[in-house]
Amino acid sequence: MKSKTTAAILALFLGGIGIHKFYLGQSTQGIFYILFCWTFIPSILAFFQFFGLLFMSDYSFNVKYNNGF
Repeated sequence: MKSKTTAAILALFLGGIGIHKFYLGQSTQGIFYILFCWTFIPSILAFFQFFGLLFMSDYSFNVKYNNGF
């Protein structure tokens, strides 16, 4: 089971290199974050994803990332 809080914290602090994407099982997106981290665009995206994860309901998070559990 993936934790919504852990994913949000990873997005805030290590989102610029895509660690939250690897945690959530989206490895392809995580690789793109690493490849483009020098542009700071992944950092900006991760900042907005932090808030998206933070305000996402537990039910929605579980359906999307924990296969509906």
